[in-house]
Amino acid sequence: MRIKSFVLALTLLPMAALAQNSPVGRWKTIDDETGKVKSIVEISEASGGLTGKVVQILHSTRGPNPVCDNCSGANKNKPVNGMTILWNLKPGGDGWQGGTILDPAKGKTYKAKAKLIEGGKKLGVSGCVAFICREQVWIRE
Repeated sequence: MRIKSFVLALTLLPMAALAQNSPVGRWKTIDDETGKVKSIVEISEASGGLTGKVVQILHSTRGPNPVCDNCSGANKNKPVNGMTILWNLKPGGDGWQGGTILDPAKGKTYKAKAKLIEGGKKLGVSGCVAFICREQVWIRE
């Protein structure tokens, strides 16, 4: 029995190491002003790039079920929970770039880039306008 457990552990180690080298997974987003965990975003691979979707709202100043009332188009007045807020990130530079990120509170989209930090325990996600970027650090769940 011990040998089977040991072999199973050995086969799972490379997958755990690979997960730390990829942003695919679940991430806690942190409110810049309060330092509280706002939501859980799940990043997955889709159409040759990375996509991030809000899977849980943990803290919101706009109530437990906020909607994207400042959004336009298809996201207008849609629930933030379940919304895709990050799309088309492709490998490049020192991480992933060329994507788009939506700030549901403001209803605005920005050019996005991301990079793993602290050995994959954290993800630096930046929204950029021209050459001015603002980074938010997400924590792996």
